[in-house]
Amino acid sequence: MAINIICCRNIVLLSLSFKNLIIRDKKLHIDQLEERFNKANYFTTKDISEFYLSLDPLVKKTTINWRVYALVQKGILTRIGRGKFCLGSNNIFLPELNRKEKVIYDKLRSEFPFVQICVWNTKILNEFMQHQPGNFQIIVEVEKEVAQSVFYFLKELNYPVFIKPTEEILEKYLPTDKEAIIIKSLVSESPLQENGNIRTVTIEKLLVDIFSDTIIFSAQQGAELRTIFQEAFNKYTVNHSKMLRYASRRRKKENFQEYLSTIQIYGNKTDNAAKL
Repeated sequence: MAINIICCRNIVLLSLSFKNLIIRDKKLHIDQLEERFNKANYFTTKDISEFYLSLDPLVKKTTINWRVYALVQKGILTRIGRGKFCLGSNNIFLPELNRKEKVIYDKLRSEFPFVQICVWNTKILNEFMQHQPGNFQIIVEVEKEVAQSVFYFLKELNYPVFIKPTEEILEKYLPTDKEAIIIKSLVSESPLQENGNIRTVTIEKLLVDIFSDTIIFSAQQGAELRTIFQEAFNKYTVNHSKMLRYASRRRKKENFQEYLSTIQIYGNKTDNAAKL
């Protein structure tokens, strides 16, 4: 008898919990929210507040904040910056690294154990490009003070390596039959991530770099650059604040923002409001 009472009580509690969950989900108005913002590249906390106030003028700010938190936890919204959101869950870009990049990284870590190193291959841009280049380069980024030392170290190991190459040097001497290494100075506070034990680029850093370094990434300019940006934003979660902060570190923020507006990735407030 006691067992039956306990079972019945548990069933009632589960039923009440499920009922409360349904009520909470109804108050999130997920379908209407998705319909409202599905054409927006991004929207803000203010936009979400205005959406909920349009449904219930008496809703409290704390309630809206809780709903935003719940929507993020459910994967309905993704934070892409401070007070900025997009629809959908996180899809993090993690570049593939092959054996050659891993060997180079390990050799550099062994020789320069206290230096910050970032390694990646321009081959990772292929998934965003319409026209595939015929050859690729391994990008090695290190702190400015040790860039020359890294260059000579890799040169002694018989790698085809360049440092701060000009357009003329790349045109004349860049090998087409194998992957060359290009040494770049690593900008302080660059947004990096780890793939295994190797430090490499994030999508935010990748986009800012190919926009900024037009000589090294000449194959990715013009209409191809637009395609890369559009594909990257369609496939992956891009943190707007992180990207602009890095563009600012590179002293490219104003030009970068203008470019984003031109290709309608992120418009200005008026443009964005029109999309909503």
